[in-house]
Order: sequence, then C-alpha cells, then structure tokens
Amino acid sequence: MLVGGIARGMSGFGTGMIVVPVAAALYGPKAALVIVVLIDTLPIVPVTIPALKIARWREVLPVLAGLSLLLPVGIQILKWGDPTMLRWLICVAILLCATALVKGWRYAGPRTTVTSLLVGSVAGLLSGIASIPGPPVIIYWLASHLPRLIVRANLMALFFLTEALSIANIWVAGLFERQAVLLSIAAAGPYFVGLLIGSRLFGLANDKIYRRVTFVLIAAAALLALPAADPLFAALGRPVAD
Repeated sequence: MLVGGIARGMSGFGTGMIVVPVAAALYGPKAALVIVVLIDTLPIVPVTIPALKIARWREVLPVLAGLSLLLPVGIQILKWGDPTMLRWLICVAILLCATALVKGWRYAGPRTTVTSLLVGSVAGLLSGIASIPGPPVIIYWLASHLPRLIVRANLMALFFLTEALSIANIWVAGLFERQAVLLSIAAAGPYFVGLLIGSRLFGLANDKIYRRVTFVLIAAAALLALPAADPLFAALGRPVAD
C-alpha cells in the first residue's frame, strides 16, 4: 500500500497496477476492486485539489464521458465472472499495459472528441474489472505533448472522478462486503503516507529511473499474483482467494 501510494503521488497512477493483483490473489478480485477504490478516494483529496485547478478539462471531460459508459459493464463482468479466470485476466492485462508504457508506446492517430470517448471507454472497462483505467489514457495523453505537470494533473482529476463513479456502481452491484471495507480502512493509513511522500518527491526524482522502478514493481506484483504462483503463497502460509 505504501509503494502504491508513493507511485500515485508522484505520477498520478500506479496504485491499481501494484495493489490489485496481489489483493486479488489474497482476497479475490471483487474485494481487490473495493479495497483500491476505497483507499484511493478520501486519502487522495489533499493532493488532488491542487491538480483540479490546473487540469485541462477540455481533455479530461470527453475521456470521463467514455469511461462512465463502460465502467458499469466492467463491474458486471467482475461480479459474475469466474474468480480464477478474472485473476488471469487482471494479471495479463496489467503486464500488457506495463509493457506498453515501459516501451514508450504512443497514440499517433487523430485526436478528436470521438477518439477521447473511445479511449475513455477502454479505460472504463479496465477500471470496472480491475481498477486500472490508467494505461490507455496515459498512452493517449502522453502523445499529445502536454507538459508533464498537466498530464499528471489530468490523470489525478480523471481518476478522482472515476473513484466517485466506481463507488456508485459498486454499491449498485452489491459488492461492498464487510471484510473488504475493513481491509480498506486498515490500508488507508499507509497509503496516505505514501501519497504524501510521492507528492513531495514529484519533480525531485529522476523521471526515467522512477518509471523503471515503478514498472518493475508493477511487473513483479502481477507475476506473483498469477494463479500459477498460488503454491508460493501456500508455502508461505498465506491463504489464497478461491
């Protein structure tokens, strides 16, 4: 949680890709989504408010509109899907997204409102299934040559509003369970500390080195959380979600 918070505070993304695969392995995909959404709502407010003032809303709103369309679809897939298959899907999706980001892939097509809606729709589907809306939006916005500060602000504004939409959809889907909520409360403290550390480090750390370390952590979390790694958790005496 601390590492996920630092990543989020520095770059505006990273929480879901680091926390979700491990949480899904330990507590199940549904609980993992609830945990990430809850810890990433109230604690993020102090570092998000400044970002809201400098975000470029003409870039954010079309993506948010597309995201809101397919977010409920992703949550329904999560609700009714097989947990083991969902864990495979989540981990593979995260590894593919991390590969795309570390390779520096950029969107080179037209930048229209329709394109923004489509990018947001993909982000919404990923957000509903695994709370990882970031990669398609990052690939899209980094290609716009917006300043790093603006990209970070846009991401933080988008993800903050996404969490509000996620809470509403999770509530409607009936996925708020007692264990997941209690785990979220316990994790909120370390996550908030990580956010503050990451916000302080923003602009100070070498961006290239930071990104490499972040993506190594993301890849490690996804690989360790694959169902194929369940015997490792069992050997360590940790229960694995059904």
